[in-house]
Amino acid sequence: MKSISGKQLCSVLEKKGWTLKKIHGSHHVFMKAGRNERISVPVHSNKDLKVGLLRSIMKLADINEKEL
Repeated sequence: MKSISGKQLCSVLEKKGWTLKKIHGSHHVFMKAGRNERISVPVHSNKDLKVGLLRSIMKLADINEKEL
């Protein structure tokens, strides 16, 4: 599994059609029209996300590993 930072994941989500709805502290909250899910991405400078969190966000957003 490739490790990426929260900033990089935010740009991948935006390319997939997710829109940034709000920033609450260091967490960026994304939503997509027609879907009920919210995705909260922690953006702590350039720290890599942990593998479990990254996998769960990828599953929610329908992102495969090649798109990272």
